[in-house]
Amino acid sequence: MAAHDGPLLSVRDLTKRYGQRIGCDDISFDVWPGEVLAIVGESGSGKTTLLNCISTRLPATSGTVTYQMRDGQPRNLFEMEEAERRHLLRTDWGFVHQNPADGLRMTVSAGANVGERLMAVGNRHYGQIRETATDWLSRVEIMAERIDDQPRAFSGGMRQRLQIARNLVTAPRLVFMDEPTGGLDVSVQARLLDLLRGLVADLGLAVIIVTHDLAVARLLSDRIMVMKDGHVIETGLTDRVLDDPQAPYTQLLVSSILQV
Repeated sequence: MAAHDGPLLSVRDLTKRYGQRIGCDDISFDVWPGEVLAIVGESGSGKTTLLNCISTRLPATSGTVTYQMRDGQPRNLFEMEEAERRHLLRTDWGFVHQNPADGLRMTVSAGANVGERLMAVGNRHYGQIRETATDWLSRVEIMAERIDDQPRAFSGGMRQRLQIARNLVTAPRLVFMDEPTGGLDVSVQARLLDLLRGLVADLGLAVIIVTHDLAVARLLSDRIMVMKDGHVIETGLTDRVLDDPQAPYTQLLVSSILQV
């Protein structure tokens, strides 16, 4: 892998409009290799729209998103061919959905869900694929004997852990996460967050995580970006923003959590 001095991802003047309605407006930021950026805000703040534009799942109205490819060359994602973007999503990127059913094939086995990603990067040896899949299931705390079970036989927490294994098995450099703990019981959330924190640190992943939960942002992220009505209200190191928020909206968000 080539060494890079610059950011892994650069977003400049990104705007998404739905007619007259603003999804996100004039947003710029960088994400560096190994950095975890949390995008936080209440429902409707534009954070998921922004995530979907950055990951090319949604076309932007204007702006650029530049990604540093493995060969060291920066590429404007919006100028890439669709096939190139799909290849990135299957190999160098991961995308962890809030609902794991959106990120898994529910009618094939757990092992096949992980193995598909390996095949996308050129693995063809069945035994090696199964061995790697088994190893990754154990890393996300799924017993090896469940490798041939379909995800629909799994609990919500197990499905989410399987989705994480499917995304991380190809050693991506950038992972997008959309409310990865949403809809899970508190105890399951805690275990999943602990698992995620360990994997992100071990693998040196760059992560952009969207969450409305400031506790999730504090636990996982290095830097935080607060959004409201499609605009970035405040950004900075996570502990600084949460411990000493400057913008009135951020102060309100933080105080509302403290009062719960």
